[in-house]
Amino acid sequence: MTQTDPIPEDDLARHSRKMAKKKAARDRMMESRTGEKGLVIVHTGPGKGKSSSGFGMIMRCIAHQMPCAVVQFIKGAWDTGERRLLTTHFAGLCQFHAMGEGFTWETQDKSRDIAAAAAGWDRAKDLIRDPAIRMVLLDEINIAFRYGYLDVAEVLAFLEAEKPPMTHVVLTGRGAPEALVAAADLVTEMTQIRHPFRAGIKAQPGVEY
Repeated sequence: MTQTDPIPEDDLARHSRKMAKKKAARDRMMESRTGEKGLVIVHTGPGKGKSSSGFGMIMRCIAHQMPCAVVQFIKGAWDTGERRLLTTHFAGLCQFHAMGEGFTWETQDKSRDIAAAAAGWDRAKDLIRDPAIRMVLLDEINIAFRYGYLDVAEVLAFLEAEKPPMTHVVLTGRGAPEALVAAADLVTEMTQIRHPFRAGIKAQPGVEY
């Protein structure tokens, strides 16, 4: 049978019964999920897409007219597409704070890196405390944890004590600390199967930044 051949009636009926059962099961499951809360969301792992996924959530917030904010801990020195878009077209709904100065091998100054991370976290705390801001993206904060620029225990204690009940906080970057993964409501690990960089292809606008 090809895609253009008519589907036999018994196949159509079997498919219809199968989908009806699936819908009934799905409806029962959805009826039991009625709670709402502000989530702690982690995007980590060695694969590409951690920040991209976080910015996708930011765009959803904007589409729903939900005030949101971004604090970039590492890529602050980069001229990225998401930074251009958000600051040019959506500044009224999304605050954007580029606090980092680049990856640690670019600055080559640990004291500057620590100071930049601390300043970023101070700004993030003010944004998270504001109940009018519904989502705060802490882009590449896991890198700051990895290099010891920020204390994950301090960050988790703050989120537990001061994050408003309906505020979502998204933390991105590879190597998320185990304590953060254990405390988060939603954790996604990006795995790498193939990357063009290994084939000599440089980072390109629209794909990496």
